[in-house]
Amino acid sequence: MLVPPDMLAAQSKMLYQINKYYGERVQTRMGTIAKTIREVCKVVQDVLKEVEVQEPRFISSLTECNGRYEGLEVVSPTEFEVVLYLNQMGVFNFVDDGTLPGCAVLKLSDGRKRSMSLWVEFITASGYLSARKIRSRFQTLVAQACDKCSYRDCVKMISETTEVKLRIRERYVVQITPAFKCSGVWPRSAAHWPIPHIPWPHPNLVAEVKTEGFDLLSKESVAIQGKQSAMEGDAWVLSFNEAENRLLQGGCRRRCLSILKTLRDRHLDLPGNPVTSYHMKTLLLYECEKHPRESEWDESCIGDRINGIYLQLISCLQCKRCPHYFLPNLDLFKGKSPSALENAAKQVWRLTREMLTNTRCLEKL
Repeated sequence: MLVPPDMLAAQSKMLYQINKYYGERVQTRMGTIAKTIREVCKVVQDVLKEVEVQEPRFISSLTECNGRYEGLEVVSPTEFEVVLYLNQMGVFNFVDDGTLPGCAVLKLSDGRKRSMSLWVEFITASGYLSARKIRSRFQTLVAQACDKCSYRDCVKMISETTEVKLRIRERYVVQITPAFKCSGVWPRSAAHWPIPHIPWPHPNLVAEVKTEGFDLLSKESVAIQGKQSAMEGDAWVLSFNEAENRLLQGGCRRRCLSILKTLRDRHLDLPGNPVTSYHMKTLLLYECEKHPRESEWDESCIGDRINGIYLQLISCLQCKRCPHYFLPNLDLFKGKSPSALENAAKQVWRLTREMLTNTRCLEKL
């Protein structure tokens, strides 16, 4: 296909700008966050060590491997989530019947006695392992550990929430979330994935992702709030973090995400937090379906992919709905105020217009 020379020139100018932006802004952000993570994880590891002394069932799974911390997710440059993997889910059946979008329950398997479970006192009368009860116990232990650990002068427990959240050095917030890893199973609520007749992801990658499985987290969810069912506090939140990361390997997908997160922190950190890094990651996955060929994820296409994701984001903000990639019944904008979403749509549109009309826009973004 013949491409007009002026179009090629514009594309190479944009690529130069993107690489420069990546080298200056994105890598600076990544370096700062990596330094923060090391600082924050020292404190969290110390708190979890104290927790383990009091209650050996809560074993710290926060370990460093090749410079990365297992189970740590960056929510923003000052906000992190640490997933604490619990042992022995074995005696429970995983049930996701769709009554609570994005959530599932763990029910004692038929014929299994409560006493066979490591978590016996957190099982409800109807045989469910209660996410809220486990979190409540864990919260008490973490509060005690904060007072005893060697960093007690710089770590405080955040009250007025049922989540386990720590404020470290008055600057950073870390949420510690108890969880179970579910490998080798795939939830019924995500059974439609992958969509047939789309060449991405490749069947081998799909098999890998499904074997990797997902996590069940004990945390508050917008989907649960306001639901007055007895199951509500016992439900666990589905998380596909590892699966998502696996899908974003290859081509310039990770690089694209890093640029989107940097732009988000600099220009879309708005009142009411309408646009998060997770929204960016979700729309990037949808963009992978829209552009299934590997050649479309060559670094020369990165400007086009970013613009495509911004146009998707504007559409979602205007419709006030952003479906979760694996669980489309779950709306990631639920609970966000309409005015915050409208304001964000205008802001993203300004940013997109700048990106589409000015090849040198990244110099000032």
